[in-house]
Amino acid sequence: MQLLRDHDEVPHLPQLHTHPSPPSRAHRTNRAGRRSIPLPGRPRPGHHARMIDTTALAEKPVLTGDRIRLVPLSERHATAFHATFQDPETRRLTGTHQDWSLAGLRAWIAECGARTDRLDLAIEDRETGGYLGDLALSRIDPANAHAGFRIALAPSATDRGIGSEAIRLLLGHAFERVGLHRVQLEVFAYNDRARRAYERCGFVLEGRMREALHWDGAWHDVLVMAALRPERAGAR
Repeated sequence: MQLLRDHDEVPHLPQLHTHPSPPSRAHRTNRAGRRSIPLPGRPRPGHHARMIDTTALAEKPVLTGDRIRLVPLSERHATAFHATFQDPETRRLTGTHQDWSLAGLRAWIAECGARTDRLDLAIEDRETGGYLGDLALSRIDPANAHAGFRIALAPSATDRGIGSEAIRLLLGHAFERVGLHRVQLEVFAYNDRARRAYERCGFVLEGRMREALHWDGAWHDVLVMAALRPERAGAR
């Protein structure tokens, strides 16, 4: 099981406005258009100041399953992480065009522990501590309790149910501890094995981005799937 890619690093275009933005609800303006001192105000209808528990993202968890444990991604995983993405089949299943140096990867991993806008975890064998892959929640939208998801397994960890166990552990944390309502992923249309595994974990196919990946001289569709907290009980 491999997921497509992590979009957290994709730059976003600035939001454009054709009209001036209205003043914040915490301020009032007088007839001359001047802004007065801040005033306490009630939240707008449908607005929630805090939908998720952001401390759950700052406090990196250790999640233990029957055969695996999820631990904060750290420098000790860097070499195995780097080796995983040198594997041709892993690169195909994740659509990885980019090459990382080991030094660059170590620098990126060093930043993960302090980030509160995403959660990066390594998958380890519970008995041996061996590296089995990694997974992440990223692009977290606190106002809408939404996050993106990615996973990549080491070649030795495929076809063993490791990915499904890891996904269920992380979804449990995402929904029950972080308080997310929705977790979304993207997977390539040619990766039927991963799609079926995601469905068993509670993800539902929602859409298709046509010819969004160019790989090995051909265009491929990308499938959009999501899991919702109210539907979690139905996941097998």
